[in-house]
Amino acid sequence: MRLWFLFGLVVVGAGAAIDVDLRIAPDHPAIEYFKAAADDPVARLARRVGSGEVKLDYVPGRLGYLPSLLKNLGINVDSQMLVFSKTSFQAPLISPRAPRAIFFNDSVSVGSVKGGEVLELAALDPKQGVVFYTLNVEKAAKPQFVRRDVCLQCHQGPATLGVPGLEVGSSYPGPDGTPTFHSGFTAVDHRIPLEQRWGGWYVIGKTGAQKHLGNAVARDAMNPKELDTSASLNLVSLAGKFDPSGYAAQTSDIVALMVLEHQTRMTNLIVRVGWETRVAERDGKMAEARDRLEAGIEELVAYMVFAEEAPLTEPVEGVSTFTRSFAQRGPRDSQGRSLRDFDLKTRMFRYPLSYMIYSEAFDGMPDWARERVYRRLYEVLTGAETGSRYARISAGDRRAVLAIVRATKNGLPGYWGTR
Repeated sequence: MRLWFLFGLVVVGAGAAIDVDLRIAPDHPAIEYFKAAADDPVARLARRVGSGEVKLDYVPGRLGYLPSLLKNLGINVDSQMLVFSKTSFQAPLISPRAPRAIFFNDSVSVGSVKGGEVLELAALDPKQGVVFYTLNVEKAAKPQFVRRDVCLQCHQGPATLGVPGLEVGSSYPGPDGTPTFHSGFTAVDHRIPLEQRWGGWYVIGKTGAQKHLGNAVARDAMNPKELDTSASLNLVSLAGKFDPSGYAAQTSDIVALMVLEHQTRMTNLIVRVGWETRVAERDGKMAEARDRLEAGIEELVAYMVFAEEAPLTEPVEGVSTFTRSFAQRGPRDSQGRSLRDFDLKTRMFRYPLSYMIYSEAFDGMPDWARERVYRRLYEVLTGAETGSRYARISAGDRRAVLAIVRATKNGLPGYWGTR
């Protein structure tokens, strides 16, 4: 089974410091992706279901196991996003009239297709990277999560930085949702301007005069890049777009999409740095690999601090509760500040450092790599780093982020100062 899993087919943008064509072997003795027992949120839930500790409730009809699955994985329904481009292995069932629903939190994503045979899951293992699963939608005495390593056929390549990872992209879909392949795809993360984002996605939210590619299709096959955007911007609902019955929510929130885009590349960078370091250590080639490892770490640090984020020219406003519920997850310092606080006026977050610093995957990087990341972050946040790549980060923002991290992050090196 070829699985174009959750986020669609993409190509990688140019200019990355990481050698994205260097595919790290999953079966390398330092990795053992196929042999090592997974310790991701889905694997943990599967063990609890198997032991009888947890029972997945089944709702008759289209939703089935989905509500119980989301609850047990700690995923909020307001994270729902809807994609109508045909980029899943269940593509024949997907269209603008029947979009695929995607839900996510920091470490796991769930995809649901109307009339599909399975739910699609991707979970972040602290060391192994992203692991893929399916869950049959039919009611069973004991639901089974099936690991799908075959997904690496598409989910380990340049788009995922050479490791098992996630993909999110923007396409030019035709009226039935089929992407026009010769018109190309754009790899999407927080560095990409809004005007190039969300082709093939439904997007609810306000962007002012800022344009994007969401909610639109190409009517003329001879001109696939000429999307019908006559009524596609600043939508506050999707009424009339498709039949909403059977969906867990009625939204495809713009802020959730922005967070997902940031998180996708952030995840792949953390996994890539971890894998490459483990391989070099196992092979006794740290000295030879040092320059390459340092380049990857620099790419990770620059992305973490949003050094090259595409600026917003007008405020962005979501319509679901996602903006509020995401920020409520904290943690917060004594002044009530959190890395999850949004700005959404000129940039995505109020304090420019990724909340993924709190993730198990970040802490699961090899000691050498994690220490190098901490060192470079400290140099950036204290102002010791004065290079042009980080010039956009103000002194005030650096001080605020440094204080927040000191107050909220466990396991910091001693030179960061006490909490």
